[in-house]
Amino acid sequence: MASLKELKGRIASVKSTQKITKAKQMVAAAKLRKAQAAAEAARPYSARLERVVASLAATVGGGEGASPLMAGTGKDDVHLLVVANSDRGLAGAFNANIVKAAAAKAKALISEGKTVQFYLIGRKGRPVINRTFPGMIVAQYDTTGAKAPGYDQAQAIATELTDMFLAGKFDVAHLFYSTFKSALAQIPTEQQIIPVKIPVDAAAAGNATVEYEPDEETILADLLPRNVAIQIFKALLENMASEQGASMTAMDNATRNAGDLINNLTIQYNRSRQAAITTELIEIIAGAEAL
Repeated sequence: MASLKELKGRIASVKSTQKITKAKQMVAAAKLRKAQAAAEAARPYSARLERVVASLAATVGGGEGASPLMAGTGKDDVHLLVVANSDRGLAGAFNANIVKAAAAKAKALISEGKTVQFYLIGRKGRPVINRTFPGMIVAQYDTTGAKAPGYDQAQAIATELTDMFLAGKFDVAHLFYSTFKSALAQIPTEQQIIPVKIPVDAAAAGNATVEYEPDEETILADLLPRNVAIQIFKALLENMASEQGASMTAMDNATRNAGDLINNLTIQYNRSRQAAITTELIEIIAGAEAL
């Protein structure tokens, strides 16, 4: 059994930890509202741009002269998995769930005989992916950690991915991130960003009589790289909101668990102290009777 001094030290240590988790919970709660608003504001724009690009792509078609970002390379042998994680931990299973979804996709592609490569955004997913898929990480990008992600980051990532694609380093790019639903629910999401994926109903939507100036090919050539950047920017914003929600929930649970542990240790300390006092009283009484 632990001594009174050891129990007292453990109680003080857990209380210090509880203060840290409580502070982290409050910080995450303060950041969550702003991050959630940014993520929700980006959704309509990214979804609308994706529909416009799909409609134009269905109208133009993937014939000769079409942009490689739309037509692709004509094969799907090499797949690049763009995995967006955070630079910081203490966010529950937020990073683990994204990595798990990407790993499942990688194993499925490998079983089909495809070549898989990883482009990692953020630092938290690197150790697991590097251990599970050694030698498959071709590029890495560090986010800004506690700061809100900016469009310039998404633009830099999109430019690098586009250059890699045009250089023939991969055929298809899949983006993995976490879609924010609530502080308790974040959904790992997969999205194909290169080449652009045309929905089945896009051709029907593209049959509307619309005049474009300049022509559709010119507009599409400008929108396709921008669409890649916007989809990555949306993923970064969704990740930021999901990270803060997961962090707030995890730190709330940690604070509660610390409180329960403090109560249990306090009960154990009081019992040990009472036992020590009782033992001393028995010794005093026994000594008095001996006299």
